[in-house]
Amino acid sequence: MTVQTGAMAPDFSLPSVDGKQVKLSDFKGKNVVLYFYPKDMTPGCTTQACDFRDQHQSFEDVNAVVIGVSPDPVERHKKFIEKYDLPFLLLADTEHEAAEAYGVWKLKKNFGKEYMGIERSTFVIDKEGRIAKEWRGVRVKGHVEEALEFVRANA
Repeated sequence: MTVQTGAMAPDFSLPSVDGKQVKLSDFKGKNVVLYFYPKDMTPGCTTQACDFRDQHQSFEDVNAVVIGVSPDPVERHKKFIEKYDLPFLLLADTEHEAAEAYGVWKLKKNFGKEYMGIERSTFVIDKEGRIAKEWRGVRVKGHVEEALEFVRANA
């Protein structure tokens, strides 16, 4: 399945580190920056999370919520949040239901091995729950600033 700009964003319900189930629909009325990333504690994912952390107030200033999603379990997310002082939600998509709904669960290749995993991707979801912008196959450097500029221009 794949999503398209302008379409309603697929809703989901995933566990957060506080033990609660979080639904995308809980954030109606706010802009949501939903980013999918492969794995906690890896270099690229850590850089991306810290970039979102460093711009967190700027996203809040434009009525936007940042939510990170990976297949890691809640316990690993807790350690990641504590180690890097991350002020936004990380949700555990251990069964990759949300990743599949957004079309980011892909066949990947690394050092000649093939496996299924997350394609680093970001979606901006507007206040009505529609996908306003998508980035797939994201390169970390400069991406958070690009996402922030888009939200600022379209908030």
